[in-house]
Amino acid sequence: MMVQPRTGRQIGSSGIRLGRLRGWQIAIWFIGLLVVVAWSAPFVWMVSTSFKPPEDVMTLEIEWFPRRVIVDNYVKVFVNHSVWRWIANSVIVSASATAASVLLGAMAGYALARLTFPGRDFIFAMFLASLMIPIEMFVIPLLIAFIRVGLANTYLGLILPTVPHVFSVYIFRQFFLEMPQSLEDSAEMDGASRWTIFSRIALPLSRSPAIASTIILFNLNWNNFLWPLLISFEDRMKTLTVGIASFAPGVGSHTQLGSFGVSMAAVTILSIPSLLVFFFLQRYFIEGVAKTGIKE
Repeated sequence: MMVQPRTGRQIGSSGIRLGRLRGWQIAIWFIGLLVVVAWSAPFVWMVSTSFKPPEDVMTLEIEWFPRRVIVDNYVKVFVNHSVWRWIANSVIVSASATAASVLLGAMAGYALARLTFPGRDFIFAMFLASLMIPIEMFVIPLLIAFIRVGLANTYLGLILPTVPHVFSVYIFRQFFLEMPQSLEDSAEMDGASRWTIFSRIALPLSRSPAIASTIILFNLNWNNFLWPLLISFEDRMKTLTVGIASFAPGVGSHTQLGSFGVSMAAVTILSIPSLLVFFFLQRYFIEGVAKTGIKE
């Protein structure tokens, strides 16, 4: 007689807590929806403007979708400009720098997580502290050094400064810290060297952090502007971000009203690769970030 009412009260209190949790979930989803709308509004406006004729761009009324759809703005982007060359340069630089960063990040992260040597924790702390140093503090000495050794206007000059990145080291280190020690112990009993353990056991298991690092680093390298602007003096070595900057209204010959549509078309083209990489790999990105630093 006494047990049943207490069970009912427990169920009732659980239901109240569940109801409160659902209320918080609704609030969180509502806030997230507002953030998505605020983030996507400029993007929608950019794409919409890229398909508008010049006379429909600067109007008093807000038009989220074009009344007349044209593709002339995109045609003008590719006419009289080395856009295809800029795209090829961006692909080469971004892909090469990202691949090297992920590989070196995996090696450094494994060493900081699984090897024991003097100063290991101090080195990792210095890695993290380097994130607080803005690139503007050392970009001029780096530029002078690259010019003196003859790396200006070269792919090597565009790629090398972007290869070392703390993010890849951090995410791989956190992943390798949670890797079971029994895997390495079994390999060592079979006579495997440390490099064999890394290349055949640790690296194949680190697909999630590798994909997460690839997405982040590729987007950073693809959208990198300052260093390519300084190191590429010739039009043939410009990346897409530097080349697209010439389409901004008021820059160069783009001073008329019609240049706004052309500028939006150029920026839309620039944003496509980053969006495609994220959309196709977002599941692996979320999985890699979620597993980083979490012991299972």
